[in-house]
Amino acid sequence: MFDLSRLGAWRSLPFFDETLPRIEATLAEETRVILPPAPLVFNALERLQPDDVRVVILGQDPYHTPAKAHALAFSITADFGGRLDSLGNIFKELRSDLDVTRTRTQLDDWADQGVLLLNTILTVPQGTPKGHAKLGWESLTEQVLKRLADQPRAYLLWGGPAHKAASAVDNTKNLKLETAHPSPLSAHRGFFGSRPFSRTNVWLHSQGHRSINWGDPEAP
Repeated sequence: MFDLSRLGAWRSLPFFDETLPRIEATLAEETRVILPPAPLVFNALERLQPDDVRVVILGQDPYHTPAKAHALAFSITADFGGRLDSLGNIFKELRSDLDVTRTRTQLDDWADQGVLLLNTILTVPQGTPKGHAKLGWESLTEQVLKRLADQPRAYLLWGGPAHKAASAVDNTKNLKLETAHPSPLSAHRGFFGSRPFSRTNVWLHSQGHRSINWGDPEAP
């Protein structure tokens, strides 16, 4: 079901040999539409190798609306045209935090700057949030975070599942920002006003790294 040839260094994680075959077998029996499409499921890892990760943004599971998710957490395909929901609130916080207005809904330029946009669950049945919460995807998240423990990084953990998944991340060596999820149901419980973008850039500078351009990518 899944092509693992583009994973690079991530392919060495035990998950892909020990757990993924069982997940694939379960998904093969799924009668509902699975989102995102299989070729996109590992997009976040394929796009950014471990040594290039400077920031981790951890979410929950993919959007459950067709043509919305492309397997970068919180990112929405450019031609979707529907409601932005969580991403809209992320853009509101970005404007409040850095006075930056972003219009591009695809966040692949963040990934290209070293931001790993990962969900704790990588698939979802159409129209059923958390419908694949018990398939075993969390073991991949655990192994990814363990692999990234080799050097300090910034972790933006949005929502309870992200907090739980990253509970072992050392907040004395890393920047660890835990807030509510940016969903319209919870953003007012601590996501708004958390200033994750400016705080991350300040921390990156303190580590000798360049800041992230969180706004629309510069024109070539």
